[in-house]
Amino acid sequence: MRAQFVLSEIGVGLRRNLTMTFAVIVSVALSLALFGGSLLMRDQVSTMKGYWYDKVNVSIFLCNKADAEQDPKCAKGAVTNEQKDQILSDLKKMPVVEKVVHESADEAYKHYKEQFGDSPLSSSLTPDQMQESYRIKLKDPEKYQVVATAFSGRDGVQEVQDQKGYLDNLFGLLNGMNWAAVAVMALMLVVALMLIVNTVRVSAFSRRRETGIMRLVGASSFYIQMPFIMEAAVAGLIGGGLACGMLLVGRYFMIDHGLELSEKINLINFIGWDAVLAKLPLVLAIGLLMPALAAFFALRKYLKV
Repeated sequence: MRAQFVLSEIGVGLRRNLTMTFAVIVSVALSLALFGGSLLMRDQVSTMKGYWYDKVNVSIFLCNKADAEQDPKCAKGAVTNEQKDQILSDLKKMPVVEKVVHESADEAYKHYKEQFGDSPLSSSLTPDQMQESYRIKLKDPEKYQVVATAFSGRDGVQEVQDQKGYLDNLFGLLNGMNWAAVAVMALMLVVALMLIVNTVRVSAFSRRRETGIMRLVGASSFYIQMPFIMEAAVAGLIGGGLACGMLLVGRYFMIDHGLELSEKINLINFIGWDAVLAKLPLVLAIGLLMPALAAFFALRKYLKV
């Protein structure tokens, strides 16, 4: 097969169907940008989970005098020293527990004043109204239920609270947004495939005379199909390149510059450039192979020798 002939046919096909080729490029670019974005969003959620789950604690809040008068869970009175010692002893014996930190009522009051000193309620609170607690670092954050089962309802315990539950709501929202992006991406891929198939068929129809002559002289099906397949592949590759550019520009302006999310939202450990660069070859490969395969199967019944 002469490479010059194939390249000339590719150029002719792309120029002859310029409008549809442009539509294919845009559709492929948008769909692959959403595809790469959904992959990066999944990486971001995994990174955030690893970062935050490593920092969450399980808190055992102990009953104080105010709770004993108002909360049915503390109906037996405020926690005693013996009960606190027993809770601490049992915690240290549990294999899932990595570290236990005791926070006194005075320390809880101090931390509250540091965080919410401007709140109108802060002036009405006193240290004896604050709860003592044990802050527990687990070896595996998923093992919260082991601690909750062991200490919920115990005398002197007002509540066992898992901070991971708050994060699960956030990650659930992020995963929902990611699935929405995947759904839009799938729709765009379908649109792109339909455009590719129609573009190839129109191109084949407009060159039916040349392909008929090639059949008569004994050209193989692969030789006849190759220019059409390469046209689709080139259009898809351009679209894939645009998608890669969108991902790079999005990472640059949203996180590093422009919105500067990495500086404004210090609580989030954003994915780095290595994660973005690792997705680009996959985006380019899909941009090249998807249109080529679509064109190959679309032409099988039209250009058989």
